[in-house]
Amino acid sequence: MTELLGNPWVQRVGFVVGGLVLGIVLEFVVIRRAHKLAERTRFKWDDLVIGSLRGVATTWAGAGGVYLALNVGTPDPLLLSTMRSVLMVLVIGSVVIAGMRVAGGAVEMVSGRAGGAIKSPTLVVNLARVAVGVLGIFIILQTLGINITAAITALGIGGIAVALALQDTLGNLFAGVQIILSKQVRPRDYVRLSSGEEGWVTDVKSRNTTIQTFPDGNLVIVPNSVLASSIVKNFSMPRTALWVSVEVGVSYDSDLEHVETVALDVARRVLREVDGGMPGEDPIIRFHTFADSSVNFEVRMMVREFESQGPMRHEFIKRLHRRFIDEGIEIPFPIRTVVMKGASDTNQAESSTPVS
Repeated sequence: MTELLGNPWVQRVGFVVGGLVLGIVLEFVVIRRAHKLAERTRFKWDDLVIGSLRGVATTWAGAGGVYLALNVGTPDPLLLSTMRSVLMVLVIGSVVIAGMRVAGGAVEMVSGRAGGAIKSPTLVVNLARVAVGVLGIFIILQTLGINITAAITALGIGGIAVALALQDTLGNLFAGVQIILSKQVRPRDYVRLSSGEEGWVTDVKSRNTTIQTFPDGNLVIVPNSVLASSIVKNFSMPRTALWVSVEVGVSYDSDLEHVETVALDVARRVLREVDGGMPGEDPIIRFHTFADSSVNFEVRMMVREFESQGPMRHEFIKRLHRRFIDEGIEIPFPIRTVVMKGASDTNQAESSTPVS
């Protein structure tokens, strides 16, 4: 037994297996339990940091076991140097991956705190992760003794060639960055493009922006460069509340003062009783047209958000129609008076018609 334990290969295998077992214990016992405890707290940053350590403990413990195994006996110097470099890359790489997770999660948390439940666009999260990843690659190269200056120069020359080959892709990328930085179009905003597409902005990615249409819920994919150059009406800025307009016409025999009182009373009741209305904003009525068969006016009501327009208009029209019937207010049919010419006039017109 003593001879078996003194065997270098047995010791090496023992160190490697021991490191992996320790890593598994740290991963599935210590880190998972710490993550559950962190989820119970109101502080969210601890959840982010602990969650980003998934797999890191196993990598570190396994790398430590391999490193101890390499120092058993007298291994080949070239193999020892190579394996040390590989282990160093693994350890630094795991730290970089954890840093990328923290960077992406931090961007999402900060944007969520600034805009309520709005998540950060995918483009911003990916850019944060890529920045940390590129920095980690440079650190690894510097650790391995590779000249970073030459690598940066090569990347600059190669970047020019890539930029020329991917003009459209890079154009969409920079347009996406411009859209995000301007903060004029954000995820969950309801927008209408000059081309007619409208809906909620769901995400801004590196190449395109996705818009979920209303009410069918389909997705419209818009290239970022097209969105950046389009005329966009944002129904969610500077606030989500907006006015709903309903056109109504009443008979010329109606008492317009009474009509105004009735319409405002119905509008106020709808704003109070229908979900989506803003009863704190008083409705507005404006008479505006002497039409062919009616006096037309517009009723305007404030709703909380864009999708509340339909239910609010639907309920208001039903209640106003019923109230007008009860009050004896007439909504007239279109009426047109037709004057027929007499026979003598017709003959005269026919006789006076020039013949070619």
